[in-house]
Amino acid sequence: MTTKTITDVRLANEAWEGVLTAHATLMRRFAATSAWDHVSMREYDVLYTLSKCDDGQRISDLQRRVLLSQPALSRLVDRLVERGLVSRCEDQEDGRAVRVNLTPEGREMQRTIGRVHARDVADAMSALSEDEQRQLAVLTAKLVDAEPARSTS
Repeated sequence: MTTKTITDVRLANEAWEGVLTAHATLMRRFAATSAWDHVSMREYDVLYTLSKCDDGQRISDLQRRVLLSQPALSRLVDRLVERGLVSRCEDQEDGRAVRVNLTPEGREMQRTIGRVHARDVADAMSALSEDEQRQLAVLTAKLVDAEPARSTS
């Protein structure tokens, strides 16, 4: 390995460690708030993701946006269905598939918790200037966009 390559690898890993440490620190901070009295952070992640979709999501599409395995996500969706926060319906484009949608109760729960969580996020992000927050948004979007396409097989 050349010196340039060693430096590149070291810098990339230091940056990655910084991202993970910041994520873990902020997630612990958010978890300590009272916002999660009615749903867990993972349940909220699903509700939030569905709130951004007008026609719901297939489980496979939802899984790409949340940090859960397919079996864990399916069990979580089952619990949210039992609580009346989401519903399942046939996918009009593919009768074999099922779409998951927010119910009116789920949408209200997401909005209620979302208002509190949004303030907590804004408070945490206030450690950065507005310009730094914009830069961070650009940099994280760049990392997401660089993700190789996933195999569909």
